[in-house]
Amino acid sequence: MPRLATVALAAGAALLLRRAVRSRMRSAPLWPLPALETPVSGYGRGATVPRRVLVTGRAVPAEGVVELRLEGERLPAWEPGAHIDLVLPSGEVRQYSLCGDPARPDVYRIATRLIGEEHGGRGGSREVHEQLHEGVEVEIRGPRNRFPLTAAPSYVFVAGGIGVTPVLPMVRAAEAAGADWRLVYCGRSRASMPYLADLVRLGGDRVTVVAEDESGYPDLEFLASVPAETAVYCCGPEGLMAAVTAAMPEGRAPRLERFSGPAPAGGTAFEVELRRSGRTVAVPADRSVLAVVREEVPGLMYSCTQGFCGTCVQTVLEGEVDHRDELLTEAERADSMLICVSRCAGRKLVLDL
Repeated sequence: MPRLATVALAAGAALLLRRAVRSRMRSAPLWPLPALETPVSGYGRGATVPRRVLVTGRAVPAEGVVELRLEGERLPAWEPGAHIDLVLPSGEVRQYSLCGDPARPDVYRIATRLIGEEHGGRGGSREVHEQLHEGVEVEIRGPRNRFPLTAAPSYVFVAGGIGVTPVLPMVRAAEAAGADWRLVYCGRSRASMPYLADLVRLGGDRVTVVAEDESGYPDLEFLASVPAETAVYCCGPEGLMAAVTAAMPEGRAPRLERFSGPAPAGGTAFEVELRRSGRTVAVPADRSVLAVVREEVPGLMYSCTQGFCGTCVQTVLEGEVDHRDELLTEAERADSMLICVSRCAGRKLVLDL
């Protein structure tokens, strides 16, 4: 009997604790637990566990480009096309494609080109070049993969400058799988094109090198007759990706990877209700949803702020979205939005936050 009484008391205490937690959730709008029965987005959605890694190597694979070797414990496996978020010493976050060997998950390699402010740089690449040396510990998140290499009998890869970084492991994977592949690699000059010698050594005449100071711009007319079973991948400047898209056969589109470009801005003012937090905020015409919502939910995950990484995706419970990203699929857009760039097409949105 005493034992039964002890069990009953423990059960009663657990019940009281659950009721107290529910009461706390209802009374504190920013309490980080869902108030909806089945929340599907919100605090930490899309987040990955932060990990500390050590810079154990540094190389210069081309003019103005630095490659970092990152090592850490129990790093997640990854596949070609994946990228990581790198938390810079300033606290800013940038995305970099993994360009090493997926068979070595204990070692990540990333590379970045130095882009000055006069060319649209926001200071991230300068931090990497000037502050990240061997022995420095940094935080990363990921990897994520919004640019996966799908199985295909043949591939065409088009890379521009530093856009070769996600393509490099793809080419190696295609070669290892015995697939037919071709690479068009573009850059300002051969000296500015990272991993050029490695790719030419691997592919021989399957690699077409287009250095602007030698031959101008690439001839992409061949893409109009690419067989239906050939997968076309492109990463590089916006102009190159637009040219590849325009050259594709009617009704077909290449798979693209974006890590730069200006974020859409402007529009009319509207309201956003944060359903789980119990707050409604006003989003003026000159501010993003992300910027306003983070004032209410400081721990909200975000990264690129330009609509291409997907970190800030949130579920839309009510309202019509003015989608301004090029990342989400039509199916995803039915109930989701990237709050760093997309806006409301009406007067109010309700988010699962």
